[in-house]
Amino acid sequence: MTHFCALSTRRRALQLLAAGMAAATLPVLAADWPDKPIKIIVTFPPGGSSDVLARLMAEQLTKKLGQPVVVDNKPGGGGTIGGAAVATSAADGYTLMLSNTTPIALGPFLLDKLPYDPVTGFTHIASLGAAPLVIMASKASGIKTYAEFEAKARKEGSINYGSGGPGSIGHVDGELLKKLTGINMVHVPYRGGAPMTTDLIANTIPIGIDVITSYVPFFKSGQLVPLAVTGTQRSLLMPEVPTIVEFGQPKLVLENFFGLSGPAQLPAAVVAKLNAACNEVLVMPEIQKKLAELGIAAKPESVAMFNELVKNQVTVLGPTVKSAGIKL
Repeated sequence: MTHFCALSTRRRALQLLAAGMAAATLPVLAADWPDKPIKIIVTFPPGGSSDVLARLMAEQLTKKLGQPVVVDNKPGGGGTIGGAAVATSAADGYTLMLSNTTPIALGPFLLDKLPYDPVTGFTHIASLGAAPLVIMASKASGIKTYAEFEAKARKEGSINYGSGGPGSIGHVDGELLKKLTGINMVHVPYRGGAPMTTDLIANTIPIGIDVITSYVPFFKSGQLVPLAVTGTQRSLLMPEVPTIVEFGQPKLVLENFFGLSGPAQLPAAVVAKLNAACNEVLVMPEIQKKLAELGIAAKPESVAMFNELVKNQVTVLGPTVKSAGIKL
C-alpha cells in the first residue's frame, strides 16, 4: 500500500512538473514568435482587391515582425477551400488568412454542410478595411437615381439584376434588397464582374450589384450609372454617389470587410502582437492612400471590435443565403 502511494505521489509530481514546463514554455514561444516565415492565404486568384491588400500588408508586416510574410492564393469553393486550409492548420501563428465577407459570411452557407464554423472556427485577429457595394444601372436603361430604380421596378412588376455569380456578395445584397423593399428582382448570375459589365453596358441587363472597386472607370466614362453605395458613408472613390441610408434603407448597409484571421485558439500574445502590427500599418498615410485607390477604407480596430463585426455579418448574411436557397 505504501509502495502504491509512493508511485501515485511520484506520478502526480511528474504530471505537475510536465504541466509546469508546458505552461512555462507558452510565454517563451509567444515572446519568440515569429521565428520563421508566415503565410497569408488569400481565398481568391491573384490580382483582385483581396490579393493586392494581402501583398501590401505582407510587405509591411515583414518589416514589423522581422520575418518574411508571404502570400499563398487558394481560390475556389466560394472561399471555403482557402478557409478550410486555415481552419485546419496548426494554431501557431504561421498560417493566416486574408479574411473577408466571402469565406466567412457567404461561402460556408452555400454548401449543404458547413465546412467550418465561421465564428468559432477561427481566431479573428485584426480588421483591415471595408469596401461598399454599388447598385448601378446601364446608361440605356434611363435610370439615373436609386429612387427611379425602385419606381421602375414597382411599375413594371419586376426587374433583372446581375451579379458576379451565384452566392456572390452582389447576389446576396440583391436578395436582401428584395426582402426588405418588396421589389421583385430576377437574379442574372455571371462568371465574374467583367462579363456582367459587358452586358450592363450593352443594356442586356438594366441593373448590376457588386463591390465598387472595379467599376469606377465605367462611372467616370459615363458608360454606367452609379445609383447608391451600400456603406454608412459615401465611398472615397465616388464621393458624389449617395449611400443607401440616404434613401431611407439603413438595413441594406452591407460592406465587404477585409481582415486577418487564423485558426482557432491562437495564443493571445500572438494575436495581440499581430493586431498591434496591423493597426500600425493601417495608420500609415501611404498605406491609407493605396487602400483608398482600391476603394477600401482602412479600419484599424481592436480584436473585440473585429470579432463583433464578423459575428454581425455571419448573423445577417448566413440566414439570407439559406432562405434564398442560394447554392454553390
